[in-house]
Amino acid sequence: MNSMKLFTGRAHPTLAKRICEYLGLPLGRALMGNFPDGEISCKIDEDVRGRNVFIIQPTCPPVNENLMELLIMIESFRRASAERINAVIPYFGYARQDRKDEGRVPITAKLVANLITRAGADRVLTMDLHAAQIQGFFDIPVDHLYASPVIDDHFKSLDFGDDEFVVVSPDEGSIKRALKHMNRLGGHLAIIDKRRSSAEKTKQANVIGGKIEGRIALIFDDMISTAGSICGAAEVMHQHGAKQIFLAATHGLLVGKAIEHIQNAPIDGVVLTDTIPLPPEKQIDKVTVLSVAPLLGEAIKRIHRNESVSRLFV
Repeated sequence: MNSMKLFTGRAHPTLAKRICEYLGLPLGRALMGNFPDGEISCKIDEDVRGRNVFIIQPTCPPVNENLMELLIMIESFRRASAERINAVIPYFGYARQDRKDEGRVPITAKLVANLITRAGADRVLTMDLHAAQIQGFFDIPVDHLYASPVIDDHFKSLDFGDDEFVVVSPDEGSIKRALKHMNRLGGHLAIIDKRRSSAEKTKQANVIGGKIEGRIALIFDDMISTAGSICGAAEVMHQHGAKQIFLAATHGLLVGKAIEHIQNAPIDGVVLTDTIPLPPEKQIDKVTVLSVAPLLGEAIKRIHRNESVSRLFV
């Protein structure tokens, strides 16, 4: 493990420290700053020649700043003669722009993959991509982890009976995710038939699947952004008689009026992970944050030792 070095940008140093604690390693010294005109400065403050370097940097808001910082760090390590550069990106920004759904629009997720590769990254470790096929946008190896074991362990600890809850997919595109959660947790499955009324707004229509009334509804998604859609799903569950409603997602962006939506929604709790830092003003009573540091730390250790990480892909 002595040949491995872990560094972090300014996006999420708390998560990086938690990963280092899991691995029993110190966090590497990198001096990050900004010049007076806003340009990012970077200096690696220790020897990394011939080392296996892991850079922990989610590209969360401010997305462009954190992405550029990641690219500059990769470039710095490449010029400092690191043997292998691994970009650990717990949250991959621009993932929702993964295809041309209308004319004359970019596939920005592919552009970002190209930028990371050309900057000099040898490998990417990420978690719960919005679209799993983004792995194919990279011309370097990608290890794609899922936070579902961490989230499911939390719900198992609440000791719900099998006939007491229903696992809910908030739309048709999340059915596979919901099925995986149901396979681990048990319970019943329900799917919300979500209809889009405009580019910004959606409305939930029908519920397909098991009985909701008198049961606990667990609604799973990969991310919560403005929370409008998933809180709309919670409202549907409430109208169908759910006695308790919990939301769960890997990435808690919580932008715009997300906190307001969560506070006003008929929900009993929101479970997120720490792939994205949660500022104090968003740390409300309804929100529980679980750490994925041990999962990422175990993957980093296995990648460094050239061991299989496939058992973590669950």
